[in-house]
Amino acid sequence: MVSSIHIMLKFVGESQTGYNITPMDPKSISSVVRYGLLRNPYLPHTARGYSLIYNQLYPFEGLQNYTSGIIHHVRLTGLKPSTTYYYKCGDPSIPAMSQIFSFKTMPVSVPKAYPERIGIVGDLGLTYNTTATIDHLIGHRPDLVLLIGDVTYANLYLTNGTGADCYSCSFPQTPIHETYQLRWDYWGRFMQNLVSEVPIMVVEGNHEIEEQIQNKTFVAYSSRFAFPSEESGSSSTLYYSFNAGGIHFMMLGAYTAYNKSADQYKWLERDLSNVDRSTTPWLVAAWHPPWYSSYKAHYREAECMRVEMEELLYSYGVDIVFNGHVHAYERLNRVYNYTLDPCAPVYITVGDGGNREKMAIEHADEPGNCPEPSTTPDPFMGGFCAADFTTGPAAGKFCWDRQPEYSALRESSFGHGILEVKNETWALWTWYRNQDSESKTGDQIYIVREPDRCPVGPEAAKSWSSAK
Repeated sequence: MVSSIHIMLKFVGESQTGYNITPMDPKSISSVVRYGLLRNPYLPHTARGYSLIYNQLYPFEGLQNYTSGIIHHVRLTGLKPSTTYYYKCGDPSIPAMSQIFSFKTMPVSVPKAYPERIGIVGDLGLTYNTTATIDHLIGHRPDLVLLIGDVTYANLYLTNGTGADCYSCSFPQTPIHETYQLRWDYWGRFMQNLVSEVPIMVVEGNHEIEEQIQNKTFVAYSSRFAFPSEESGSSSTLYYSFNAGGIHFMMLGAYTAYNKSADQYKWLERDLSNVDRSTTPWLVAAWHPPWYSSYKAHYREAECMRVEMEELLYSYGVDIVFNGHVHAYERLNRVYNYTLDPCAPVYITVGDGGNREKMAIEHADEPGNCPEPSTTPDPFMGGFCAADFTTGPAAGKFCWDRQPEYSALRESSFGHGILEVKNETWALWTWYRNQDSESKTGDQIYIVREPDRCPVGPEAAKSWSSAK
């Protein structure tokens, strides 16, 4: 049972940006959390953690560097499941402690215990639409939030704070893809009302790559969030797993090696083989770019990842997959290798959290919108795996000429989703548009597991194929 709570404090120093910066000493202040079961000034339990700072440095004249304020990580152990705890944090020796906040722990991992409501958002950023999304999400009182990549969009800005909806269009001559790291600070303060009291688990998107000196990447992402990587046997912050009641979540990395010889793939094999479906009946996976999407934007961009990993996820009976990246909403029917399959996952894209790059509107199946296959390789991981379909209604074509049969519903609106797992076999999925009232649904379905019909395990994919 692992979850992550975040608050922003400013007791000793702040982040710095400029040409001459002096990193702070993370040991200059202690990392202390006091917590207990009652909301009163005396909180009986104390936990100590560690602190760090990170830098975003550019070896080019005219580019401003950044050094963060002190970031504290404190792990609380021995907590009771499904229990509200009150806490405050800081350094009592200064003294400098926060106000009292609260959070509720996840249920114990048994097949009849689940978080009541799980918020699912992607591609948030920090815009007017982000504000509407988070306001609506808070109104639905989630017990857990998954953020499916693209957190702050700090890399749509130059180091001097000048921003644009399209970085490559507006700043084609920059010697390196710059970022404005203060956007991370702003985003953390904006999100505090939610993430100080509701656990949030994050997986990286392409906007978190943020290359800097010595080819370092994902530094802000890996420094600012806490990940149960070690607890889940992962050696990376870019992929990990955790349980929340009777659900086993796998957060996968689309921007690190995922081929069958890579560490991530081998880790995923081990992780799946260790899942006990009698304890955690539901398997939910999440990563940033969708394998299945009917939008023109990023069409079949993650095909190489699908080719490498899809059979493994299918064979172990993954129930639901959440993605972002495409700035729209789309729910897919159960699909495996572009064929409808009752034992495949339900894929849901929620890349409509707010972003700055505007909404995806055009569909690849509309006249004149089908991309040239040569334009579809993943621009971040490389590789070319997408080709014309060989079977089905779109055989011999790169795109369908109508909404694909595996696309159940698609809409270009900002919003968020709520997953409510009811028992071992039933879950309710609801998608809410920002422009609607909090009670009005944009899409709602029950997702049903059929474990008797759909075998799971290493040989399941082969067994199902032969049965057909």
